[in-house]
Amino acid sequence: MDPVAAPVVDLARALVDIDSTSGNEAAATDWLAARLRADGYRVTEQPVAGDRVNVIATVGPADPELVFSTHIDCVPPFVPSRVDGDRLYGRGACDAKGILAAQIAALGRLRAAGEERAGLLVVVGEEHGSAGAHAANRLATRCRHLINGEPTDNRLATATKGVYRVRLSATGRAVHSAYPELGASAIEPLLDALVALRDLDLPADPDLGPTTYTVGLIAGGVAPNVVPPAAEADVNFRTVGPSVDVRARLDTLRVGAAVTLEDVLEVPPVHLKTLPGFDTAAFNFTTDIPFLTAWGEPLLVGPGSIHVAHTADEHIRIGELVEAVDLYERLARDLLARAG
Repeated sequence: MDPVAAPVVDLARALVDIDSTSGNEAAATDWLAARLRADGYRVTEQPVAGDRVNVIATVGPADPELVFSTHIDCVPPFVPSRVDGDRLYGRGACDAKGILAAQIAALGRLRAAGEERAGLLVVVGEEHGSAGAHAANRLATRCRHLINGEPTDNRLATATKGVYRVRLSATGRAVHSAYPELGASAIEPLLDALVALRDLDLPADPDLGPTTYTVGLIAGGVAPNVVPPAAEADVNFRTVGPSVDVRARLDTLRVGAAVTLEDVLEVPPVHLKTLPGFDTAAFNFTTDIPFLTAWGEPLLVGPGSIHVAHTADEHIRIGELVEAVDLYERLARDLLARAG
C-alpha cells in the first residue's frame, strides 16, 4: 500500500473493526478517546445516555474556532474491514468511519503546523434519532465553523433535503372472513390512502429538486381468515421546504374517517455555505447539521458515495480517502484564515 495512504487506512480499519451500531457505541468511543489522548489531544467525553458519550478533542487551551465533526455509529449489521485492490470495505467505511479517520489525519497536520484553533466533535446516534448531536448542542461553545462529514464524493454540499415522516393509521371491525359484510377492513382504506399519495402535487426546489417519498413500513391484520381491525403505514418524505407544505397537501387526501394522520419526525432541509474553488452538489439525505446550531456556520463534505452507504457492499476508494485529508486541511486553513 502507498505509504501516504497507510496511516489513514489503518486508522479507518481500526475504527471499522469495532462494532458501533447505534446504541452500542461505547467500545468505539472508549477506543477513540484513548487513542486521541495518547496522541496528545485534550479529550472530553460528554455523557449522552447510559454508557454512550460524545468525544470532543481540542489542541489549544481555548475553545476551538473550527471543529471537524461526524458520527461514530453505524447501521446494522456489523461488517469487519477488508482491503480489496484500491477499496476499503466494511460497515462505516464511508459512513462515517473513513471520514472520521480523514478528519483526524487533517487535524493532526494542522496541529503539527502549530494551529491550535481546530478541534474534533464525534457524536453518537446519528443513524437513530441524533441523540449525540442534541446533547452536543447543549454545550456552550465559541466555535465559528463546523465542517461536518458525510459521504459527498468530496464535494461541498450546497443543500440537503429534510425528512418528514408520518404514520397513516386505519381502524376497522374484525369478523370472520367468511362474512366480510359484517365487519370493516382497516387495510382497504389504508391502501386507498397510499394509492392517493401517488397523485399528490408535492413541493419542488430549484436546487434540491422534487419532494419524494417512500412507504417504508406497513402492517395490518391479525390472521388471513379475519377481517383486519387495524392497519398502519409509515411514509417518509424527503422534503425541500417546510413540512407544513407537505402536510397541507396530505390533508387534501379524501381518505375518510377510517384513516388518521400522525406526525412522527421532522428534520428541516438545509442550505449550506460553500467556498470558491471546491466542487459542489446538492444531496437528498439529511445529517446532524440541523441539530448542531451552537457549533458555528456549517459546511458538509466527505469522501465516499452515499449510494453504497448502508449496503452490504459499503466501501470507500483509498485514493479518495487520502484526497479527503488534503481537502479537510485546505478547508480548515481557508476558514481560519478568513477568521483572522
